[in-house]
Amino acid sequence: MHIEVLSTHNCQALTQLALELWPECVFEEEYEQFAGLIESENDICYVVREQEEYIGFVHVSIRHEYVEGADDLPVAYVEGIYVKPRYQKQGVAKQLMAVSEAWAKQKGLTQMASDTSVENSASIEFHQKIGFIEAERIVCFIKAL
Repeated sequence: MHIEVLSTHNCQALTQLALELWPECVFEEEYEQFAGLIESENDICYVVREQEEYIGFVHVSIRHEYVEGADDLPVAYVEGIYVKPRYQKQGVAKQLMAVSEAWAKQKGLTQMASDTSVENSASIEFHQKIGFIEAERIVCFIKAL
């Protein structure tokens, strides 16, 4: 298993993985977004390759605005993390988080935040397992006008 930083070489693979996580998204839009992050100082993406197959990714940003539960800003924020189902529960996501945490520490950040939907018990369990503590639960509303 090999962890790579996002580059022009692996941007397409990362985008395809992102579409597995967020199937409602459009390839071209996601590709453009990730390509724009390659030189970013405030974002990092890592992809994991097992031999010739890309099997997972993480995208972490630096957020300067309010983040639930944060004691100090800015904070590192997990925008997305995904591992293909057949590679889950093998420590891949944990390794992605470890390199992400090292990046955040190198940036001088002292906290990392993340979110998931209330009904995503697998994600909640993963976050708790790697040391996150639940900061808040919310229910969001919208009304058409």
